[in-house]
Amino acid sequence: MSAEEPRLTSPVPAGATRRIYIDKQSPKAYHALVQTSEAVRATAAEAGLDRVLVELVNLRVSQLNGCAYCLHVHTRAALRAGDTPQRLGVLAAWRDADLFTPAERAALALAEATTTAADGAAQDAAYAAARDVLTEDQIAAVVWVAVTINAFNRVSIMSRHPVRAEQ
Repeated sequence: MSAEEPRLTSPVPAGATRRIYIDKQSPKAYHALVQTSEAVRATAAEAGLDRVLVELVNLRVSQLNGCAYCLHVHTRAALRAGDTPQRLGVLAAWRDADLFTPAERAALALAEATTTAADGAAQDAAYAAARDVLTEDQIAAVVWVAVTINAFNRVSIMSRHPVRAEQ
């Protein structure tokens, strides 16, 4: 293998360009992202955010970004953390379902505003709503969770990480 050849590549759908797995091609950079994620997870726990709320943020951001791989990973993580299939099934329409706590709703709105950063009015509204139910440490943690999963979404989307059928 030459220095220019990727170590691992994605499957190539018809008409698509072969892509490298950037996490495998640049492992030091990916490891730094993983370390950031671990620090963010600890920050969220220290702020009093439970794992279910963190996984809801991961999932909602991944839905907005269309990241199949992260949706797969974080759906499993949310179920392991104790969330229900019903709540996960309606997450894309969380505003219309009375299944989420005020803190979860505030975190989801803030995560959406972080992900779709171009809408300043939505950011202001989400931030104001979050201040009503979340502490400043929790607000910071939610934003960091959203920022981090956005980065992982880009890695997986650009690498075309596959989701394989489970046996």
